[in-house]
Amino acid sequence: MGKHVAVLMGGWSVEREVSLVSGSAMAKALRSEGYQVTEVDVTPEISQKLAELKPDVVLNALHGRWGEDGCLQGLLEILNIPYSHSGVAASSVAMDKILAKKLFRSVGIAVAADCLVDKAALFEQDPLPRPFVVKPYNEGSSVGVVIVKSGDQFCAGDPGPWHDTDKLMVERYLPGRELTVSVMGGKALAVTELQTSKGFYDYEAKYEEGRTHHIIPADLSADMTGQLMELAEKAHDVLGCKGVTRSDFRLDDGPDGDGIPYILEINTQPGMTPLSLVPEQARFCGMTFEYLVNWMVEDASCGR
Repeated sequence: MGKHVAVLMGGWSVEREVSLVSGSAMAKALRSEGYQVTEVDVTPEISQKLAELKPDVVLNALHGRWGEDGCLQGLLEILNIPYSHSGVAASSVAMDKILAKKLFRSVGIAVAADCLVDKAALFEQDPLPRPFVVKPYNEGSSVGVVIVKSGDQFCAGDPGPWHDTDKLMVERYLPGRELTVSVMGGKALAVTELQTSKGFYDYEAKYEEGRTHHIIPADLSADMTGQLMELAEKAHDVLGCKGVTRSDFRLDDGPDGDGIPYILEINTQPGMTPLSLVPEQARFCGMTFEYLVNWMVEDASCGR
């Protein structure tokens, strides 16, 4: 048998179900490549489980808090087990949207104006002119993202979709096209445009079949395509990311738009479901899903 790979999935974040789909798909691909694979539905006792399994490497298929935010990465460092994707610092910073945007600004990547507010204050006074976007500052997969338009009403005491956080990030709403770029080993793969009737690429649009139309390659000029790919590589680098990431952008290149690509966020552990964008872009570049997952395992490291 080949290397023993523990595929960590599930967990207890709000992205549990998506993680289970990603993990199962990757485990199946690894078995077809000759690896010995153990699928692990992660619980708070994960350190004991890994001590029992003694895997050669961990393929981290967790999404959201505790699995994607540096917590699990720190544990794997302590246990000295090589693991896929980004390390402790990059994972933590990428999940903290406020801090990540400061780093993006520092290298000249455009970001939307924002502020951090207490959840209670959101119901008292608009923190920014409408329309604006409200989101948890430390979740992934567009969980809890709400666009607040003129005339929308908030009810005092209504937590909305933000049950587990007291702090929210409010951003200026950016009109325009939704674009995404995957980076693998520091090199951008392609640019995809995402078209959805919801107006933005939310959690349901990402993971419910038929909700989003993927255009790959995006219908852009060669110069803009190159610019977006360079920005994604720069975002990957400034956070110190490793392995595979995916950066999401907004671009208003219409007659009244400013033509500037704004980064929305970077995903250090992008989804690997049948509807996910990284496998699609890898396939566009000539890579099979099996090759992509094999690469992630062989790229794994510890102490970085």
